[in-house]
Amino acid sequence: MNRWIKKDLKYLWHPYTQAKDHQIGPPILIEKARGIKLYDNKANAYYDTISSWWCNTHGHNHPKIKAAIKKQLDSLDHVLFAGFTHKPAILLAEKLLSLTPKNLTRVFFSDNGSTAVETALKISFQYWQNIGKKRKTKFVSLDLAYHGDTIGAMSLGGDTIFNKPFEALLFETIKVPSPYCYRCPMGKKRTLCNIDCIKPLEKTLKQNNNQIAALVLEPLLMAAAGMIIYPVEYLKKAALLSKKYNVHLIVDEVATGFGRTGKMFACEHAGVLPNFICLAKGITSGTLPLAATLTTEKIYNAFYGDYEKYKTLYHGHTYTANPIGCAAALANLEIFKEEKTLKKIEGLMPVFHSQMERFRPLPYVGDVRYFGIVGAIELVKDKKTRQPFGPAQRIGHHIYQKGLKQGLILRPLGNIIYLWPPLSITKTQLHTILKKLFNIVKDLNF
Repeated sequence: MNRWIKKDLKYLWHPYTQAKDHQIGPPILIEKARGIKLYDNKANAYYDTISSWWCNTHGHNHPKIKAAIKKQLDSLDHVLFAGFTHKPAILLAEKLLSLTPKNLTRVFFSDNGSTAVETALKISFQYWQNIGKKRKTKFVSLDLAYHGDTIGAMSLGGDTIFNKPFEALLFETIKVPSPYCYRCPMGKKRTLCNIDCIKPLEKTLKQNNNQIAALVLEPLLMAAAGMIIYPVEYLKKAALLSKKYNVHLIVDEVATGFGRTGKMFACEHAGVLPNFICLAKGITSGTLPLAATLTTEKIYNAFYGDYEKYKTLYHGHTYTANPIGCAAALANLEIFKEEKTLKKIEGLMPVFHSQMERFRPLPYVGDVRYFGIVGAIELVKDKKTRQPFGPAQRIGHHIYQKGLKQGLILRPLGNIIYLWPPLSITKTQLHTILKKLFNIVKDLNF
């Protein structure tokens, strides 16, 4: 065994990983990356089909982002962001606000997706306290949701493996059924429904709005929940209901932001004006940790006042608005313009979507879904009954191992195989990946 792997197994604790799995296959030692490929210490190349956990936007080692990081290092590496500021943070805030819905005017920087959501929760909660609406302390979320691994973010999440061990730590939230068309909570078919799945949310807000601070959801694509893609009409109706019942709408664009759905942000598809947008992952193209929570001037102004009334937001992070991270993010956003990234993927999407449809007739494929440059295949034991494979069968791990042998880095979510490639992917690379994946799924035998 490679000496580096021996040290890894001796010292490290990997996320979302059962240590017992290292007996099946130890971690792969990655030594370099270029474009959409990763290379290990044995010179094996792998297509990064999941953008290294959905954060690599323009491919690995993009020269413009590297240059921006090096330039920033020559002037300012870090400074506390309380009482001090710097140009990269100011410029990045200005740029983000120019790209997001016009009602958003303020940016609070943090470190990752969980902290971006946690920040939104705390601001929303304290806003209602600051204006005297003391009873508005609860949050509503979707029952299959995943919003991160901090306590507040987990409290919003569904009853899943991510949250189960920590149930005793979580605070109570209100859950409503997820708009999961393949497994419709209302027992309807998408072609025959009138977005009936919005009714539980409407009832909840109508009956409890005086106690609810905010509704939190991922717009149109519930990523870690299983790449659940739901109708634009649901998001539009949810936004209208939030406004009608005076409840904040917190849109978690940690995964869906920065071009993944064909637009810069997923909420653009519905034209909604949320009270908060949470951003992370693709903001620096995966080079450095950074996140942002955007909100309105009305909410910001509610924190202006006397010290003894505790109106100040006593919340922050050591690395808030790190200058190097902000410089990387600015370069990342400039690439969208210079390389016409959104225009490019607009041309790729029809090819991608038509190729995804090829999987639908295969024996274990229950559902095929896609949105922008994200695609998912839900595997089932029985196509007629939609019976899923049980956790003990570890379908995802089986697919993962098969993928490595084909030079693909796949990380299925249980029974759901998904593709989330960097936006720099070419048509040829897309065809190659889909051909390899098709053969893996076609040859499955359980």
